[in-house]
Amino acid sequence: LDERGHTLYISEHTNEKWKKHVDDQGRQYYYSADGSRSEWELPKYKASLQSQKEIIKSRSLDRRLQDPIVLTKWRHSTCTLDINDKDSLNASKPCLPEETSPSSPKNQNTEEKYGVLNVTKITENGKKVRKNWTSAWAVLQGSSLLFPKTQGSGASWKFGSNQSKPEFTVDLKGAVIEWASKEKSSKRNVIELKTRQGMELLIQSDNDSLINEWYKAICYTINNQVGDPEEAVEEDVPDSPGVEKHDKEKDQRDSKKSRSIKTSNSVDSSEQKKTKTKLKKFLIRRPTLQAVREKGYIKDQVFGSSLTSLCQRENTSVPKFVKLCIQYVEEHGLEVDGLYRVSGNLAVIQKLRFAVNHDEKLDLNDSKWEDIHVVTGALKMFFRELPEPLFTYNHFNDFVNAIKQEPKQRVQAVKDLIKQLPKPNQETMQVLFRHLKKVVEIGEKNRMNVQSLAIVFGPTLLRPEKETGNIVHTVYQNQIVELILLEYSAIFGS
Repeated sequence: LDERGHTLYISEHTNEKWKKHVDDQGRQYYYSADGSRSEWELPKYKASLQSQKEIIKSRSLDRRLQDPIVLTKWRHSTCTLDINDKDSLNASKPCLPEETSPSSPKNQNTEEKYGVLNVTKITENGKKVRKNWTSAWAVLQGSSLLFPKTQGSGASWKFGSNQSKPEFTVDLKGAVIEWASKEKSSKRNVIELKTRQGMELLIQSDNDSLINEWYKAICYTINNQVGDPEEAVEEDVPDSPGVEKHDKEKDQRDSKKSRSIKTSNSVDSSEQKKTKTKLKKFLIRRPTLQAVREKGYIKDQVFGSSLTSLCQRENTSVPKFVKLCIQYVEEHGLEVDGLYRVSGNLAVIQKLRFAVNHDEKLDLNDSKWEDIHVVTGALKMFFRELPEPLFTYNHFNDFVNAIKQEPKQRVQAVKDLIKQLPKPNQETMQVLFRHLKKVVEIGEKNRMNVQSLAIVFGPTLLRPEKETGNIVHTVYQNQIVELILLEYSAIFGS
């Protein structure tokens, strides 16, 4: 890197330094560091006779020696051997690696720091990425913040040395640094760094003094080296080579392309008409979604389906999966401690969900589902994923108002509201609460009472359409479930 953070291309043959640049038309070219020459590609140099012989030995015997031999002697470039050019081979020097030239005095005065930091990207190329905190070796040098794969002092870190290429580099030109808010990260001592290239980083350390030193060092680098406008640091770069010739060639290509487009337009128009006609015929003959479902080509899922459509599809008033889970729990797990309160293994619950959704033959007696908390967890997930909860959105406020009434009036008010719900909701609610009542009846063994079940099922079965974060709503949700459990006989009948 030079003093401005640009990558230098150094010939290991002549130690000549070149830089890469892009002209006004976006074309990439190279120019020498002293500004005397510019080329579309890095120059190619001829290797010594000794190097030639070593390479010829390593080549396969059936290859012709008249072919040119290419050696990688430019960093990111090549040098070429021509075995017929004996004079030039004798006159040339061996292509031996040279040490990268020392940094300029300006670079030696810049802020330099290195050490171990916790780092994660949150945005790359303007797109958000998942946070992944890692402990990394960081080097602040010149106008760049480097994260090498291996540790080493800042002074020894150069692209031209034997160090490996950094895992990623942050260009600090025009960057913005600030202390990160709690919304960005819950960790303490977090620095947020935004670059012009659309990268956002979070840098963190538990050591207060260490992170403050890094903050000051990066601020110093941004303000003193890369804080100037781009015009101030713009170099006197030579023009790209052969501009006129390159433009003429481009114009010729463009004119040929436009002629070919005109001739193909008439052909395309007729083809488009044929395609449109075929597409219309296909759309007219295409079967309806209902017909495809009836033939079994498309199978609707169980989880995430509305209760009414699911019951219509299964030709029942209570979903089969709900009845299957309740039956299994009552046969095998009513006495299990913490029933419905204890969470099951989420990975196994997701497997059970997948099996139900994909119409696999489900046998809850299979050893895969032997944990009762997996079955209860899947049942809770089914109700949680309903597009509209068991107590429908349009009656949420009515249920809340009912529970606010006098104790003698509550039961009748709730009973009347339940009768206004769709038939599948009423039937499913009755089956579920009859089951939960059985769980409460043997609460001495499973340690589940009315209040604990109300806490579990209240927010799952009853919720507002728009979440407001109101804690009072949670209290009412629990009270409604609790009331129905206590007054089950009065509401649903014995």
